[in-house]
Amino acid sequence: MATKHHRPHLARRLAHVRWIAGGTGSGKSTLARALAERYDVLVYDGDRAERDYVARCTPEATPSFWALLQAPPSRTWNGKSAREVFASMPSLHGETFGFVVDDLLALPAGRPVLVDDFRTLPRDVAPLLTWPEQAAFLLPAPRFREQALRDRFADAARARANWGDSDHDEALAVRLARDALWDAEVRRQGAELDLSVLTVDGSRDVEDLADDLATRFHLR
Repeated sequence: MATKHHRPHLARRLAHVRWIAGGTGSGKSTLARALAERYDVLVYDGDRAERDYVARCTPEATPSFWALLQAPPSRTWNGKSAREVFASMPSLHGETFGFVVDDLLALPAGRPVLVDDFRTLPRDVAPLLTWPEQAAFLLPAPRFREQALRDRFADAARARANWGDSDHDEALAVRLARDALWDAEVRRQGAELDLSVLTVDGSRDVEDLADDLATRFHLR
């Protein structure tokens, strides 16, 4: 993968890229759409792109991702602790970031690209930044996330696609606890690397947050 070599060269090649990462339920996709409507930016949707990672993963290079693909959704969440699920996340082990970089390098570089990707960690992206605020990590307040996920998975078909026929209330509880562990890791890495970590709790509307990010990202 491209991230294994020549990081300073990659930082120059990816200087047109801005990164919105962080935790689930923080409104990353909503903000990415708001910025795309205002500015001439291309959005890289990490959730949509992940479907294409499947064909590129191998048990040798991406063992956690490979194991995840072999297990039905119910086995991923039910019967496991939040810490076990957290420890099995491919992105925690840097297994997906190289796919993101390879995809970005294949895109035209004539206009800014905004990456909307939950899986990006501060330690992975830091070597590829040309200025610190080129990346922002959004973390939701616990109640804000819980409401966002309850709304998201109120659709029974969507809940079944994520958790199979297991107990969805139990799976959601594990999901929320796992996401709290992910948030803690993002905060720790962000503080260590002096990268922007923003708390989203509903006190600021989308327009205000989009203004903030546009300034940080030099989109104005």
